[in-house]
Amino acid sequence: MTSVHAVQTKIKSLPLTSGVYLMKDSSGTIIYVGKAVSLRRRVQSYFRGKSQGFKTDQLVINIADIDHIKTHSEAEALILEASLVRKLQPKYNIDLKDDKTYPYIQISNDKFPLVTITRLSPRDGEESSLIINQNKIEPSPSRGGGRLFGPYTDSTLIREALTLIRKIFPFRSCDPLPDKACLYHDIGLCEAPCIGKVSVIEYRRTIKHIVRVLEGEQDKLYSELKAEMEGLAKDKDFEGAAKTRDQLRAIGALYSSSPEVNYFKEAEQLERALHLPKSPERIECIDISTTMGERAVGSLVSFANGKPDKANYRRFRIKEVQGMDDFKMVAEVVRRRYGRLKREGAPYPDLVMIDGGKGQLSSAYEELKALDIDIPLISLAKREEEVFMPGKRAPVLLSRDSLALKLLQRVRDEAHRFAIAYHRLLRGKKIFE
Repeated sequence: MTSVHAVQTKIKSLPLTSGVYLMKDSSGTIIYVGKAVSLRRRVQSYFRGKSQGFKTDQLVINIADIDHIKTHSEAEALILEASLVRKLQPKYNIDLKDDKTYPYIQISNDKFPLVTITRLSPRDGEESSLIINQNKIEPSPSRGGGRLFGPYTDSTLIREALTLIRKIFPFRSCDPLPDKACLYHDIGLCEAPCIGKVSVIEYRRTIKHIVRVLEGEQDKLYSELKAEMEGLAKDKDFEGAAKTRDQLRAIGALYSSSPEVNYFKEAEQLERALHLPKSPERIECIDISTTMGERAVGSLVSFANGKPDKANYRRFRIKEVQGMDDFKMVAEVVRRRYGRLKREGAPYPDLVMIDGGKGQLSSAYEELKALDIDIPLISLAKREEEVFMPGKRAPVLLSRDSLALKLLQRVRDEAHRFAIAYHRLLRGKKIFE
């Protein structure tokens, strides 16, 4: 069992930013999920030594460990908290409920689904629907059917969260449907299904995206929006593709802690900075490791959507180069790797990066040219972290704190680690022999 001291130490390491905290018992089971504007301060409040009521005291007695997930905003924390409670059903989230009515988000079964806030009493099932208007929430007749999301413990924050969602994915809030477009259409918060400005298919796609947000499935949402954007661009619907791209960027701002969304932001920034033909999904990096020209090896690592794809890592013993000639070694690895992909008809990566400067880049470029292979190619020089590109004399200098540079550094450092590990392995074999 984790000691009280260990829990207190863990609390001191929590950030002072918004997020969700997950309290676990000695078996590692999550027993409570909560949200906070300041994770550290909120969790510290449970351990002040004062009685906070029987149920809360029992929760504290059973806390053996605490995890957390940082979020970009308190509204994001609220959405994440609700989705985790819904999925995990932690014991004390249920036990600590009282007879209050809690707000839920309800999506109706209409042809163009209505998105409302609904109050539901766990005690007797009484329900009253609330429709979101511009400045306040007003009661409307109760609606049956549809899907419920929640319960949420803070009605003010759920209104704020739903407002954020609506700015990204406009939805209907009028009941019944009017016979002309209202103010919400004019300010971009509704696509006006009432006058046929959006088809049933398009509107239901928007509702599907909203459901993804409410269920905490931001990575699935990212993948769906990305595929949607690429499909629209392929069909030459550039206005639709631009709209979906803006939604992707907005989701990136809302869900800064999601790996998939983070990668989208990194890759898009890299595409703009280097004028690449597309945001790279697969990046490969080549590094050379040698000791005074002996046991020279090349490594190639492959990253897919920002994550190491170790099934596509490759190691190369340098066979054709004698002595210390990094340029020729890079050329050999490029020739062997991409010559093979060409012979096999295998897909090429979206970007190839060489660990080195202009000389290494030039060698790699000449090999790809000889193979008649057109792949975006760059090199990253360690000392100043300069990015070199074929045909450009001056390097591209990315901001030291830019997401694009951090992505390149992450891939380059993994290639360097992989090359050194292989070189050590071969040196160890030589010593043993």
